Amino acid sequence: MAWLRTSARSLTCRYAIVHENLAIREHLRSLINRERLVETAVRLIEVPSPTGKGRAVADRLAALLGDDGFTVERPDGGYRSAPAVAVRLASGKPGRTLQFNGHLDTVHLPFVGPRVINGQITGSGASDMKSGVAAAVEALRVLRDSGALGGGSILLTAHDLHEAPWGDGRQLDALITEGYVGDAVLLPEPLHGSLPVIGRGSATWKVNVQRTGPPVHEVMRPLDEPSVIAAGAELVARLARWNAELGALANPLCGAASVFVGQIHAGEIFNQYPRECWLEGTRRWLPGTDRREVERDFRARIAALASDTGTTVDCRWCFIRDAFVLDQADPVVEAFQRANTAVSGARLPIGPKPFVDDGNSFWALAGVPAITHGPKAGGQHTVEEWVSVDDLVRVALQYAMTAVLYCAQ
Repeated sequence: MAWLRTSARSLTCRYAIVHENLAIREHLRSLINRERLVETAVRLIEVPSPTGKGRAVADRLAALLGDDGFTVERPDGGYRSAPAVAVRLASGKPGRTLQFNGHLDTVHLPFVGPRVINGQITGSGASDMKSGVAAAVEALRVLRDSGALGGGSILLTAHDLHEAPWGDGRQLDALITEGYVGDAVLLPEPLHGSLPVIGRGSATWKVNVQRTGPPVHEVMRPLDEPSVIAAGAELVARLARWNAELGALANPLCGAASVFVGQIHAGEIFNQYPRECWLEGTRRWLPGTDRREVERDFRARIAALASDTGTTVDCRWCFIRDAFVLDQADPVVEAFQRANTAVSGARLPIGPKPFVDDGNSFWALAGVPAITHGPKAGGQHTVEEWVSVDDLVRVALQYAMTAVLYCAQ
């Protein structure tokens, strides 16, 4: 009967843990101020902040946190035009540091001001990701007011230069190098249906194919000069064949390595023999791939095209983020899943990260586990961004609960 007594003790222990988690959840939930959270999101969204011009919104966030009584740091991360924002909340007891990290910049589209309607917040950055930052701020407030952080600390950071191709992530990279990094990171990007454990690396490229002479009418075209349109078409065909080859390099979760053409442009009118043709697209690779070798390979293929077509080809390569892997055995994963069970009733299934984000940088530069998890939202990289207010409340609770379960261990 020893096994029965052991089993009974185990069940009693699990029941006690579940009961304790539910009590913590209700205590934290009672302190979330929905109106304050919405106001924070609106006040961030109402400040235009296209990538590279994020100073005003960073100042706004710093002022909001200062008014809340937090001590605000403004490290510039090598980008003095828009210093970042950092706040620390210490329990005064030993433990881990959980970082909440978000970007404050938005893609370069016409600015849309905030509205709160039908349970949603809309406007530029509502989805990606000012509302997520507001939820992280609300979690920080709740952790301070609840006294539930039994050990360790919280580090909240927010910054510019995230969105490509206008930003290259160098401000966050510098912050990580300077020590603005926790033992684990939560990022409130709008991904909520699964726990992303793997993702591809990404770069953008722009290739300009040129000939020596000026643009001319098609009937006046020089017969001894190559067609840049034909060379551009040849590049499209070569990249299509290469992409098919890359398809063999697949991961069951995050998919295949790829090369993609998204734009091709040449000429000004229908009967002009143009001087240049440019193409733009992406290159994505799997974890375990050397990103420098990826670039060298791409440039070698472009050089071969120039030689074969008799054109001059210039390639601009913009590295975005490296590939990403989350160690599922890391304590932050278990804490997050326990929190998700308490908040939402079940553990999240594992899945891929379809895009690249700052979590890739934390993993690549510092070996720090990063979980991307944010609110239900849509319209990212459009002028019709929206986010669910109810789910912002859930994210704030999820972040606070994860911190309580993770930091004190």
